[in-house]
Amino acid sequence: MNQARQISVDGITLFVEGDGPQTVVMLHGWPDTRRLWDSTVLSLRNNYRCVRFTLPGFDSRLPPRATSLEDMIALLKRIVQAVSPGQPVTLLMHDWGCVFGYAFAARHQNLVARIVAVDIGDHNSRELLRSLSTKARLQVFVYQFWLALAWKVGGAAGSGMTRWMARQLRSPASQSRISWQMNYPYAMQWLGLAGGFKDAPPIDTHCATLYIYGKHKPFQFQSGQWADKLALRAGCTVQAFATGHWVMVEQPQAFNDSVLAWLQSTNPT
Repeated sequence: MNQARQISVDGITLFVEGDGPQTVVMLHGWPDTRRLWDSTVLSLRNNYRCVRFTLPGFDSRLPPRATSLEDMIALLKRIVQAVSPGQPVTLLMHDWGCVFGYAFAARHQNLVARIVAVDIGDHNSRELLRSLSTKARLQVFVYQFWLALAWKVGGAAGSGMTRWMARQLRSPASQSRISWQMNYPYAMQWLGLAGGFKDAPPIDTHCATLYIYGKHKPFQFQSGQWADKLALRAGCTVQAFATGHWVMVEQPQAFNDSVLAWLQSTNPT
């Protein structure tokens, strides 16, 4: 990768590449870091200003930093205002990045022009819960509660538990970068850490949205009702890939081409 410009906001290092007129802010999930978007930045940086960073608490080289939903929204606001003053950004987000990003976009609609969300849709809706089989609900609980417990255990044992689960879920992230401290969103979900997600708003994006998901998974994180409704909205697209959860890693070229084409087709005039 070419040398990126670096900006620091609240102890978070932002990596900025490209000089396009519009800014794309990239949010990763578990158990990833900013490196999840390496190939996507290569694809977009000739046309867009790409900004990425590792979420607080997800860098195993730094002290733990569990961040509440309210604090994450406030942090994202400061980041967006720092990298794109006076102009709304496009959010490109995956996994827990979607959960935090949806909440930020709902709270600060004036700061978000477009959304590209990957594999996490209406995660907190009754429709999604009803769409999951009993087996799927149990699978979700088992892996998520295991990771919440790994956060509680902490240390080398907690990291061992986390890496074991990452292997079971076929995560493409480097095992050396995976640690217990990046599990705090699961502890928020199941143990109520930092207030949990009880105040997370329903997922109803206000702007043009591209939703991409992988078809080859034991269960989905979007309800059919939500996806169908989104696909009918002007400026919105829903696209399924023959992949698992990490679409951008399993089919990078097709994913990057799809994102770039959609961004260009919805560019503000």
